[in-house]
Amino acid sequence: MADPAAATATATAPRPLKIIAGADSFGAELKDAMVSHLQSLSIEVEDLGTTSYYNVGAEVGRRVSSCTTASPDVETRGLLACGTGVGVGIFANKFPGVFATTCLTSDEARNNRSINNCNVLALSGMSTSKDTAKEIVDTWLNTPFKSPCPASGSQPWPEDISKFFDESMTEMPKIGTSEEPQAESCAICCLVKNRELNPIDIIPGGSMKILRESPTSAIVRFKAGSVEPAHHHTFGHCLVVMEGKKSVWNLTKEERYDLSVGDYLFTPAGDVHRVKYYEDTQFFIKWDGKWDMFFDEDLDTAKLAIEKELAKGSA
Repeated sequence: MADPAAATATATAPRPLKIIAGADSFGAELKDAMVSHLQSLSIEVEDLGTTSYYNVGAEVGRRVSSCTTASPDVETRGLLACGTGVGVGIFANKFPGVFATTCLTSDEARNNRSINNCNVLALSGMSTSKDTAKEIVDTWLNTPFKSPCPASGSQPWPEDISKFFDESMTEMPKIGTSEEPQAESCAICCLVKNRELNPIDIIPGGSMKILRESPTSAIVRFKAGSVEPAHHHTFGHCLVVMEGKKSVWNLTKEERYDLSVGDYLFTPAGDVHRVKYYEDTQFFIKWDGKWDMFFDEDLDTAKLAIEKELAKGSA
């Protein structure tokens, strides 16, 4: 049976297509494979390479947004990859006219093209194989806006819903442009607002509030000057800094990460790491499994090691 979406795509002559691609270190390998795949299809690709954390999401979003209005004769889309595919998409969506979505299956790609006119595809470097990613990319390339998809039961959308989709393309970019102050625009901040965080007894200065279970996510706060002694977990965890400033020393990899508002960090399971908070700091953290924490040094040893490290850096 013929694919309705493919038939619609064939009936409409497409504009020349250009893809702007980029990734962080956790999505770099998958991104490179998809760039090669796109080039094999004779599609023009501008590869921005690999950058730290989610910065590349913002850069791809910025370029797709500007090209949407500056180059109407060429369809410009974006392709991003990070560990989960979520962070880069969030950053890309900060720009008007960008509709970035994370897709883990080809059905999700078809739905998001049909419903959201997704023009920036975000892939998960940790959860998606190269073969699956190719299927997702191919579906994303060949599915027109408002075409039949799994969400519509593979049938054409009703007229009223189709009209709503059209109107959303002009209404969504206007969201957040009002000059009136917003009480609270961050979804994560709204989750934790007015909730009391519970003290972390084993680490002075810390408090935490669980937001959801399996996978578990939480808001964590530390007072300025607090130190987390070297420790490790049986699970990997990712975090995004919401306010404040901190440094994380990954002793296993012998690397230091200086983080401030908006920065992301993934720490693999078993990696021993030590943390210093320079300001009152709050961050969102997510992990799989039951919480555990195994210390590899005491607090005094950690403080001394950090003092030496910071003194060495300022010398």
